[in-house]
Formats: sequence, C-alpha cells, structure tokens
Amino acid sequence: MAQQQEREHWLALIKKGNKSSAIAMLGNAVIAAAKGVGAALSGSGAMFASAMHSLADCVNQGFVFAGSVLAERKPNRKFPTGFGRVINIFCMVAVIVVTIMAYETIREGWHLIHHPAKAGGAFWINVGALILNLVIDGAILFKVMKEIAREARIEASGISLIPMSFKHVSRSAPPTRLVFYEDLVAVTGAFLALVAVVVTTFTAFKALDGIVTVIIGVLMVAVAFRVGYDNMVGLIGVAAPRDVTEKVSSIILSDQDVTDINGLRIIQEGRYYHVDTMIELRSGLSLADADDIKFRVQDQLSSDPDISDVVLGIIEENGVKNWTPEHLNEFS
Repeated sequence: MAQQQEREHWLALIKKGNKSSAIAMLGNAVIAAAKGVGAALSGSGAMFASAMHSLADCVNQGFVFAGSVLAERKPNRKFPTGFGRVINIFCMVAVIVVTIMAYETIREGWHLIHHPAKAGGAFWINVGALILNLVIDGAILFKVMKEIAREARIEASGISLIPMSFKHVSRSAPPTRLVFYEDLVAVTGAFLALVAVVVTTFTAFKALDGIVTVIIGVLMVAVAFRVGYDNMVGLIGVAAPRDVTEKVSSIILSDQDVTDINGLRIIQEGRYYHVDTMIELRSGLSLADADDIKFRVQDQLSSDPDISDVVLGIIEENGVKNWTPEHLNEFS
C-alpha cells in the first residue's frame, strides 16, 4: 500500500512537471540524431555546431524537466519553504552543459575558418534535417510563448504572442525561460546552418561554414550567460515583480477591516511566491475578531495559485500611512 501511494505521488508530480521542457527534450533528441547523421556524412561544421546545440538542448531540457518535477514537492518539516529553488540548481547544471558545448562549437568553427572542410555529400540530408529542425523547434517555441502567456496571466494569441513573450519572459518559470532562450537560438542557428550548407555547396565561399559555426557557438554562450544570471538570482532569492506586489497589496487592502500595510516582502522561488506581511487593523477589535480577520486575509492570499505560502502578522493601526502608491516604485 505504501509503495503504491509513493508511485501515485511521483506520478502526480511528473504530471505537474514543466511540459514545455519535456516536449522540447523529445523534439531535440530527434533533431540531434538527424543533424548528427548529416554532419557525419558531409563534414559540415555548421551542421556539427547545430547538432551539438540540439544535443545540448536535449540534455538540458531533460535536466530541467527532472528539476521541475522535484520543485513541485510540498513543503515539509525539514524544508518549510518548499522546493521551489531546486529548479534553479538544475538550470545551473544545464548552463554548464551549454557552456561546454559552446566551447567545443567555437573551437570547431575557428578550425574550419582556417581549414575549410571539403564539400561532401548528403546535401539533401542536411537540408532535410535543418528544415525538420526549423519546423520542430518553431512549433516548440510557439508553445513556449503560449506557456509564458499562461504563467504571466496575460491574454495573447497569434502574432501578439511574440512581443508579449519578450516582454513578460521574466515572469515565467525558470524552465520555461530556459526553453524559450534555447529555442530562440535553435531556430536562429538552424536557419544560419541552412544558409551555410547551401552557400558552401554551390559557391567557393567555404569559410562561411566556420563563420556560422562560431556564430552559433557565441549564441550558445549568450544563452548560458542569460540563463545562468537568472538562476543565480533565483538561488539568492529575488523579489517579486511590481505587478505581483501590486496585486497582493490590493487583495490585502480590499478587506474592509485592514487600514494599512506596515510591511510587505514577496520572494519568488521557481514559479511560486512566498508572502511575508504585517498588516494594520482598525482600532477597537477584540482578539477573536482580529484573528478572524487575519485568517480571512490569509485565506484570500493563499487561494491564488501562484502563492505557495503566506506569513501574516497583525497590529493595531498606528495613525501613520505606510503603504502608498509611491511605495510601489521600490519594486519597479
């Protein structure tokens, strides 16, 4: 019975894992295999770089999916704030993988610039693999954009998803951000590799193969830096965005018995928020009434699916206005 419950527990966690990273992992496994065959048959450096990038994406997104599953575990006595930051650790591992792959890619590109590879066969295999790459990664990127809209609570569809994704990507979960950045590079890299394969096959400009390989490697470094910075901040503990703070403060102040917010701190961990606040209640309340108000406000905040826990203290109003619209500027 205990083993069955444990299996059901893990199955429930897996279902809550980041779906974008799971789909991207499977898609990039297919793409990496196809590109690897093309690179081996043709000797194309751009195809090699693109295959390395797809392989790195596949490994990374596997790590990230595992981390997103573990991050969904509920808080317990030993870990009272939960496991939200576990995903940041897994994303940092992914950053190391990307960095190593980027180094190998840049080194190969530099070699090909000075010693261009002879034109090989498998032209149509390379073209087919790269078109497959563009289709699969393009579809994954579109799905990730929809995931960003869902996690950021933004209504967007069609072409409006593109500017929305860039604007609100910081509000999405760490694994969603990683897949977004990696797929941007994947689509760009596949397009550049396709150009390089065509040009080097039909012209004498063989150095373009190495140049594109280096460019793809540099883009991978940019992704590693961006994702590494985001997750380093997440491991330290980062304050919630201004709009989240505004929403939380509005919920608190909407209660008729709350007169002010004496202090408010909201920490983002993974895709969830921890709220720690001290609120002021109107004068003349009994202890029992004050407790009822406290639990009422606490329940309202806890009902938000993005808030994992709430620590709320109460004091009697002190006659000084602490929370003003200008106060929110500190969270800009």
